[in-house]
Amino acid sequence: MKQVQLITDGACKGNPGPGGWACILRYGEYKRELFGSSPHTTNNRMELAAAIEGLKRLKESCAVEIVTDSEYLRNGITKWIHGWKRNGWKKADKQPVTNKELWVVLDELVNGHQTHWKWTKGHASHEDNNRCDELASRAAEEQTASEHHPASDPYRLHARAEA
Repeated sequence: MKQVQLITDGACKGNPGPGGWACILRYGEYKRELFGSSPHTTNNRMELAAAIEGLKRLKESCAVEIVTDSEYLRNGITKWIHGWKRNGWKKADKQPVTNKELWVVLDELVNGHQTHWKWTKGHASHEDNNRCDELASRAAEEQTASEHHPASDPYRLHARAEA
């Protein structure tokens, strides 16, 4: 099984506001940088987007180390999601899980791989995390993407969703 590293980050200029996500995929000497944006979103949605978009690029089941500076992302997918699913996608306070549609997609993608989630402090000494922060921030500011994306924006914040 291929050993892959996925480094992720999300950014938002205002929360909600224009957002950007970025990820770096590493496999041996191979390195691929990806980034994208959404005109009206939240930081948490961009953190989710970075992980989702990185995992979507894997063409086969891999052992993936996912590095993030988002406690929300790491705790959500490794701890909280089990209770959410058991409770019909409701949080402990009986309120609906925020960003459920993205958590469902991430959960499906994660289940296709052997994943290990690793937290790193943001804006610190992790070179690839710092690069993702730079790419995500630029994508948020310029509303750019590394690849063409369809007209529909799955990361855009809609009236019914919140942070």
